[in-house]
Amino acid sequence: MAVLADIVFDCHHPAALARFWADVLDGYQIAPYDDDEIARLAELGITDLDDDPTVLVEAAAGPRLWFQKVPESKTVKNRIHIDVRSSNRPAEVERLLSLGATVLGERTELSLTAMRDPEGNEFCIIE
Repeated sequence: MAVLADIVFDCHHPAALARFWADVLDGYQIAPYDDDEIARLAELGITDLDDDPTVLVEAAAGPRLWFQKVPESKTVKNRIHIDVRSSNRPAEVERLLSLGATVLGERTELSLTAMRDPEGNEFCIIE
């Protein structure tokens, strides 16, 4: 039997998108860098952690989020997306707009707001 371990985002700027999602999700944070990881990145010529091509966001419970750099841009609608729950959807939508998200549309009959993260990945805020 399989267990969900990670959700992986392809993106142009992993560090920035990781920060966005760490701010979106309660209890999630960018995984700390240890000396071995910093040394590994330095061997690849990466001295600024903002240029890390793979950034991990994790929480005590729930799947980890990996952000990996890819050369191509997103071109079509996601075939899968994340739903984020909030007890105050309008306030949460405003908070996420301030973090760089955009609104795609609202489905009041379903109590959801469809949004995009700063790199265009669709997600929904549900109540």
